[in-house]
Amino acid sequence: MGHSKALPGFDTPAVGFEQPFEMLVACHERVNRTLDLLRRLIDHIDASGHDQSSRSAAADVLRYFDIAAPLHHEDEELHVFPALAGSTDTRLRAAIAGLQQDHGHMAACWAQLRDALVQWRDDAAAPAIDDSNRKAAGDFISLYAVHIATEEGLVYPAARACFDDAGLARIGAEMQGRRRAV
Repeated sequence: MGHSKALPGFDTPAVGFEQPFEMLVACHERVNRTLDLLRRLIDHIDASGHDQSSRSAAADVLRYFDIAAPLHHEDEELHVFPALAGSTDTRLRAAIAGLQQDHGHMAACWAQLRDALVQWRDDAAAPAIDDSNRKAAGDFISLYAVHIATEEGLVYPAARACFDDAGLARIGAEMQGRRRAV
């Protein structure tokens, strides 16, 4: 177990905000790496208990899902989903409604997981993983897997087609501006 910077592929080339849809996909790659770190953290605690390595990993997971993930969801809610609001494609509209509902479910799962991760980060004598935290982690990981597949396979391509170069530049600048404000 190590610090997240030791994860394979963590140093993949950065995508700029001038390519907002590519940036959203790159965020998904970071989500998946952080979820993998969460899985490995749970396995590590099960096998070895809490130590400096588990506390460091818990801090990395907290940092990502407290800061970057909410910004990513906000990008989708402000730019991707509204671009498709007038779609006559019932499958696309249903997918967007489901993705918006997912954001609420993800927030609820995260709230439960967050409390456990704060303990794991801050308390060397933190308790082992209980069944409710294990279930919340599993639900969180599974929810993201389906969510990302729907976005990348259906919603992002449809939304991307709604923007010209000026529109892409505008939303990219807005995405970047929100991150500067954090």
